[in-house]
Amino acid sequence: MTETAPKPAPRIAITYCSMCQWMLRAAWLAQELLSTFGQDLGEVALIPRTGGIFQITYDGELIWDRKTEGGFPDSKILKQRVRDRLDPQRSLGHVDGHVAVESV
Repeated sequence: MTETAPKPAPRIAITYCSMCQWMLRAAWLAQELLSTFGQDLGEVALIPRTGGIFQITYDGELIWDRKTEGGFPDSKILKQRVRDRLDPQRSLGHVDGHVAVESV
């Protein structure tokens, strides 16, 4: 009986335009992903480039492109896209649309 090796944890890469001063935005999104998914992620890499680029990949698959999407992701959308690939059954709590119950 052969044991299969566990699937390696995914790599998220955030490629951002350093000339556009988007490093802080990229770092904030990286922190949001690490805070939410912790050790379920193998790596979150920040890749400085030029030319107005802001792209996010999950194991090489493009999940956000600023030019295609018309702007930057908010953390909710990005977390949902990562979750949908990492563990589709996982609840993200309030990010998934938790509605507060008003007290009477």
